[in-house]
Amino acid sequence: MSPVAARERALGRALAAAQTAHDNKARDIQILDLRELTTEFDYFVIATSGSTRQMHAVSEEIDHCLEDDLHDRRLGLEGYQTGGWILQDYGDIVIHLFDAKTREYYRLDELWTGAKRVPFAPKDPA
Repeated sequence: MSPVAARERALGRALAAAQTAHDNKARDIQILDLRELTTEFDYFVIATSGSTRQMHAVSEEIDHCLEDDLHDRRLGLEGYQTGGWILQDYGDIVIHLFDAKTREYYRLDELWTGAKRVPFAPKDPA
């Protein structure tokens, strides 16, 4: 796969993860483009959920979307059992699902302030 195609695929998967989070009632969804800041990953998807149960549902639906529908493979999962923050690592994209208190505490959006924000306008089901 060419570098351009890989970048486009990563962005498409990040947007799909963000849409899936939106579809499952996550809020304050941000996509950060980190390609100019690090070589570790290309995009962060950051979202807030109202409860641990909701974070689990969002996480599982993102897994379903990326793994089953887009044929991706999750490389790691952290925080699922402890609550507050679930991290899903897909290599070039990383999804961070927070409860409101934990998101406010860590402020990843501000920590990566130099990252470009990817426009995300969720599509509501018709």
